[in-house]
Parts: sequence; C-alpha cells; structure tokens
Amino acid sequence: MKKSERLLQLLVLLRGRRRAVTAAQLAERLEVSERTVYRDIQSLLLSGVDIEGEAGVGYSLRPGSGIPPLMFNEEELEALVLGIRLVKGWADDELIQAAESAQQKIRAVLPSHTQQQYENKHTKYLVPDNKRRQRLRYSEEIRSAIDERRILALNYKDEKGQQSRRRIYPLGMMFWGEAWTVVAWCELREDYRLFRLDRIDTAELQGEHFETGPECSFADYISRYEQDIKLSFWE
Repeated sequence: MKKSERLLQLLVLLRGRRRAVTAAQLAERLEVSERTVYRDIQSLLLSGVDIEGEAGVGYSLRPGSGIPPLMFNEEELEALVLGIRLVKGWADDELIQAAESAQQKIRAVLPSHTQQQYENKHTKYLVPDNKRRQRLRYSEEIRSAIDERRILALNYKDEKGQQSRRRIYPLGMMFWGEAWTVVAWCELREDYRLFRLDRIDTAELQGEHFETGPECSFADYISRYEQDIKLSFWE
C-alpha cells in the first residue's frame, strides 16, 4: 500500500472510532509496524489534521475535524503551476489533458481566500509551445508500448540523416530540454539505445510483448549510465 493510500486509510480508521485507538490496533489493521503508524500520525499532524492522543495511550480525531483544505505557500503554487506549464509545452496531448485536470482539482480544493488571491495574478514563468508536436512524434504510442511492454518497429533517422529499421523494447522516456528520447533495448544492436522522438519517421506497435529483467530494464539502464537520476515516483 502506498503511503498516500495508507494515510487516507488511517484517517478513515480514526474517524470511525468513538474512543482512542492504539498504535498496535492501527498497525494490525493496516498491516504495518507500530513505528510506521507513529510516523504516519506525525505526517498527518504536520499536514494539519487535528489528532489528539499519544504513544502508548491511543489516538482519535477531535470532534468536527477532518481532512483540511490543501494549503500551499506562494512558492509551492508557483512550482506546481510551472510543472503544469512545462507539461503543456513539452508533453503530448494525453498528458496535457491530465495536467489540466490536475490543475482544476488543485484549484477546486484550495481555500476560497487563496483562490481569490490568485484569481487575477499573472505568472512569472512562461513555457512556449515550440514545435511541440514535431518534438513529440509518436509519444502516446511509445508510452502505451512502455506500459504494455509491447515491441515497437521504428523507421529511424540518425543525426547524419541515415535511415534504419529497428525493433525495440521501449523501457522509459527521458527529457533533455531540447528533445525527448525513448530508452530502449535494440534487437539489432543487442544493447540499450536512445532514440530521439523527433527523428522517428514511423512507429508501429507490434503484437509481440517483451519481458524486462535484471539486464533489460529502465532501472538497469539508469544505474549504468545516469547514476545521479532517481527513479522513485516522488523524487
């Protein structure tokens, strides 16, 4: 269970009790250690949830308490909006729709005074849509192939303009500021290769699937060539 899901489940458990519930009871229900429960309680307290109690005694929600509205300072909101603008300027249509949906959800749960404060505010950051579609050729098909582990057949043009036909196992995508690349295992080279999306002439999803392993995965490629990059979802 992800931490965000666990925190929500913890809130549900606390809300459903009239009396204080011990960390041991919560740990048993969530199938985690008591230490994890103590850390989760602290996370909820820091986020503004009104919990009363202490270790060894038990915990409960104060009457009338619940999940507080999202509270962001100016820098945090700027960072979130900049991230959404970067997606709009450098991602494919499906991800743009997801980013716009996320933005609407963020706005909807902000306190009303925060919404009013930013209603007529201008951003300091712009991300021009500079040949976005050309730079993101076949991005949606590639992302689907990564998720479904399906082989892709490419007609590809290298930096010298030479054409080649490749069958690849798409493992992940990387953004370099000027271009997106797909990290893939290339059947022709029998090794990892990067393919720039704006140099792909055609990309065809094949009916065949591929398997990842210790020596054929996005994580393995990163560990070999890009040591400082973290693959954790939240990092």
